[in-house]
Amino acid sequence: MAHWQNRPEPNWQRFRFNQPYAKGLRRLREDVLAKTDFDPATLWQWGTMQAMALIDILKSCEETFGAAGQKLVYDALYRTGLDVGRQILAGVELPQDITAAEFVSFYATIINRIAYASLEEPRIDSADEVSFDIVWCPHQDHYGAFDCRVQRYFVQGMIDASTEFSNKMGFDVRFDSTIPAGAPSCHFTLWRASGDEKAEWADYTARLEARALVSAAKRRAEREKQS
Repeated sequence: MAHWQNRPEPNWQRFRFNQPYAKGLRRLREDVLAKTDFDPATLWQWGTMQAMALIDILKSCEETFGAAGQKLVYDALYRTGLDVGRQILAGVELPQDITAAEFVSFYATIINRIAYASLEEPRIDSADEVSFDIVWCPHQDHYGAFDCRVQRYFVQGMIDASTEFSNKMGFDVRFDSTIPAGAPSCHFTLWRASGDEKAEWADYTARLEARALVSAAKRRAEREKQS
């Protein structure tokens, strides 16, 4: 059984979704993994190279173009997350008896275990709150703690895709802890947020952006001093 197929809730087996980037996935499974001695672990090395390049592109754009460069990269991350979410949910019909908490938790599992290629321990805590721990993330050994900020924009796009798809979303997400920051797992909570709580996500994002621009300005000044 593939690692993403295993959850104990009965409705999980009835939850349908699409595999993102299905054309390439099919070729990988049928023409590469099934017919060659290709080592799939090298996909992690390739993906890590892409991830580290993205971090460098983001920092370089912030150093060179300031807030405009930051926004350019963040908008691209958001669009990618939105596209992945739309691919996963396109044409999907939900079981009529699936609860909002189940939908949110199951959708998060697809994002975590497939799009993020991570190992996850999910929980449906109540009708109004779900949570999960990422117990292994492909980025955890090479991302710095501040690098995880890029995930906020992927995630926002994925959340907006699910909101487009179903009014069962209606949940906000909170990053409680991350492995690169020293925690034993990346812990996330999704819950029905109040109006004030909904503003916290945007406020925290703005603080991260401001902090990143200060760091970028310092790096630019140091580079100019050395040149």
